[in-house]
Amino acid sequence: MTYASIRVRPVTPRLGAEISDIDLTAVLSNRQVEDLHAALADHQVLFFRDQKISLEQQKTLGRHFGELHIHPNTPGPEGHPEILPIHTDANSKRANGERWHSDVSCDAEPPLGSILALHTVPETGGDTIFASQSAAYDDLTPAFRGFLDGLTATHSGERSYRRTNRLNGVDDRHRVFPQAEHPVVRTHPVSKRKALFVNENFTTHINELSEDESRAVLDFLYAHCTKPAYQVRFSWQPHSIAFWDNRAVQHIAMWDYYPQLRSGYRVTIKGDRPY
Repeated sequence: MTYASIRVRPVTPRLGAEISDIDLTAVLSNRQVEDLHAALADHQVLFFRDQKISLEQQKTLGRHFGELHIHPNTPGPEGHPEILPIHTDANSKRANGERWHSDVSCDAEPPLGSILALHTVPETGGDTIFASQSAAYDDLTPAFRGFLDGLTATHSGERSYRRTNRLNGVDDRHRVFPQAEHPVVRTHPVSKRKALFVNENFTTHINELSEDESRAVLDFLYAHCTKPAYQVRFSWQPHSIAFWDNRAVQHIAMWDYYPQLRSGYRVTIKGDRPY
């Protein structure tokens, strides 16, 4: 793929690209936005360095891809409901993204993607790992792909968000969290590639199977879809940005840097109903 306005260096053959020759804090041209759209569909997660972006600039960047999403559990800082704070320090009892997941897959219309900018990072550690769910699907046998293609799964925020609130001392007894049914295999609306769409953080069961059958299939898929062959690992530096396609990847954040500080902000872009 040729890009007219940005430089794109693939990180692995299956996913991930480093993007340069662009200033995300500036007003982007139509061609730059078009190239970013294309690069995201081609590489599934994009990495940027040395981008000292403000909250308003980060929201503007996200809006080039769609309407911004408001997190169902974690409020943003004052005046910025669309911003999800990502912060871990010596007093934290948990870190964001400690389990493999696709962001807020419990929503009826899960997010298109997320843009995470970290301004402060630990001296070592704190990497984020991404796994291509289309590559994972492609590597299954045709017979097993055919079996999965007709299945749906239930995704719920109940377990994950109540655990977060309990650890943070937040009373959520009167709150109701999203729950939705999605196809086990979804089709990307741009690339048209099929991808697995179940994850251990939000998926509770496969609807058409018995409890035992569902658990066996999900356990297999969780192990399969996060194999190292489908992964790319991003080592953060101050003012780095990662932009991932929630429709095509899962990710996990390593909390291996305690008690060091890791801090920044995430903007999430609304998506559509998986099909």
